[in-house]
Amino acid sequence: MPRALVLVVVVLALGGLGWILWGPKGKAGLDPAQGARFALGREDAPVVVVDFSNYLCPHCQNHALNVLPRLKAEYIDTGKVRYLFRDFPFPGQAHVIRASEAAACAHEEGRYYEYHEVLFRAASSWGNLTGDVLDRYLVDLAGQLGLDTQAFQACLASGRHREGVLADQKLANDLGLTGTPTFFIAGEKRTGFLPYEEWKALLDQALSQK
Repeated sequence: MPRALVLVVVVLALGGLGWILWGPKGKAGLDPAQGARFALGREDAPVVVVDFSNYLCPHCQNHALNVLPRLKAEYIDTGKVRYLFRDFPFPGQAHVIRASEAAACAHEEGRYYEYHEVLFRAASSWGNLTGDVLDRYLVDLAGQLGLDTQAFQACLASGRHREGVLADQKLANDLGLTGTPTFFIAGEKRTGFLPYEEWKALLDQALSQK
């Protein structure tokens, strides 16, 4: 494993440990779906899933690249599930916040899901970048997807999506979430990677109760 990627994983692991030990304990009565900015699937789908992820979380990457495409094909695209995305950067992860802003800029061109996926695929390449170097890399990713790079760069430079990312982070804190990925599946919280077979069992159960 490249040294840079090892450092990213170690830093994230240490940050996650601190989050678990000293993070907030949560407030009652909060809806994890309220105010979600990005979604896949029909608005009237019978089951709602909320996904709190971090772009440098290996388990989030595994889910996004290996499980979510199957969920999309079999549950989301077929109208059974509405899937909501939320950002959960940890303290000190300014580069993850910036990546989340970039995904929101891709959403302006209708390409949130594709950019969300490519951020995970390229995590080892941008995970140690900061400032203008990071911004140039994020714009380059947009270009690789065929987005309007001029519009994308202007969006990123404006910082207009930062507030939305921080609002998601605050909601995660207020909910008392301690790690990523954390999912709310028909209102039931699950933390950590879930294999597809477990997802299928949970979703089929939730659908049978509708």
